[in-house]
Amino acid sequence: MLIGPVRNRLPETAVWTKFRRMLIARTLSDLRQSCARLRLQAGALALVPTMGALHEGHRTLVRAGVASGAATVASIFVNPLQFAPTEDLSRYPRDEAGDLAALEAEGCALVWLPDVATMYPPGEATTIVVGGPSERWEGDARPGHFRGVATVCAKLFGQVRPDRAFFGEKDWQQLQVVQRMVADLLLPLTIVGVPTVREADGLAMSSRNRFLSVTERATAPALIAALRTAVERMSSGMPVPGCLDEARLSLEQKGFDVGYLALVEGATLVPIDRPQLGARLITAAKLGSVRLLDNIAAG
Repeated sequence: MLIGPVRNRLPETAVWTKFRRMLIARTLSDLRQSCARLRLQAGALALVPTMGALHEGHRTLVRAGVASGAATVASIFVNPLQFAPTEDLSRYPRDEAGDLAALEAEGCALVWLPDVATMYPPGEATTIVVGGPSERWEGDARPGHFRGVATVCAKLFGQVRPDRAFFGEKDWQQLQVVQRMVADLLLPLTIVGVPTVREADGLAMSSRNRFLSVTERATAPALIAALRTAVERMSSGMPVPGCLDEARLSLEQKGFDVGYLALVEGATLVPIDRPQLGARLITAAKLGSVRLLDNIAAG
């Protein structure tokens, strides 16, 4: 069953006039019917995969999809396959009503809300393992995580058949894994990276930020500050190992537990010892119980 509109408070923008209402699909048959209808109307589909708990970063991805001229489809699915046994799936924040209102406000044309049985039917025997950029860093810290990411993205691409899909650069390694999978499997879509959206004090927006205490939230911007300082020092000619050691020590003194802090090739995530075109400075660090990820260009 197709349901909509969720609300009807939007101004008559060009996008809203074009699609009139935001559709919601909870079954594959509804999804296919809706996607076919929207493709006829718009000529192209854009996909924004999410796990819900939407913030301004997600909204920016939807706006980018809408601005591309495509009918934009957002998926909301908390993917169990990308959670490790030690990670609490039930703790992941959920707010379906709030998410739907936010998506509608940004001109999203269709929301795909599958359940676990739809995404992973009994008897399935296929998952996708991407080597290369999935190795090291998050791949070491969260074994199996990128297998879950690649598998669910491949399924979403097959279900929606988008012409392009939008991912945030905040999860840089994830973006490279998805791009590698699409290239290697010759999937007929373009992956579009969208720059990290930050709070006014520089903290990268993340659904995890809501779990920071007031004191931790005040400290959290030190993460991006340390990355920016390290890149400045590298650019001035200071040896990379010294810059990384200095940044790590600065963060540890502020209470961060630094999992990794590395200068890498942007596409491969292979460590490098000097800034170069396309390089990224990447990090993951815990502050209290919250694990924060961030990265910036370093070349």
